[in-house]
Amino acid sequence: MEAKIRNIGNSLGIILPKELTDALHLRSGDKLTIVKKGNTIEISQQDTDFAEWAEAYRELNASYKDVLTELAK
Repeated sequence: MEAKIRNIGNSLGIILPKELTDALHLRSGDKLTIVKKGNTIEISQQDTDFAEWAEAYRELNASYKDVLTELAK
């Protein structure tokens, strides 16, 4: 499958082919995760439940880092 990089406003972007978005049940507004791996990129669907949990963990860890460190001993 091939996609072309295009200008979108002041940014660059790609348009995902309809056959791909249909196969993955992607809709406008869905969030994707992009990871650079060497000279390639990996794009995956973002698990919103996990993303919310991870953000809550980061906030908790930042607020209670010292307490969590003590509890881990």
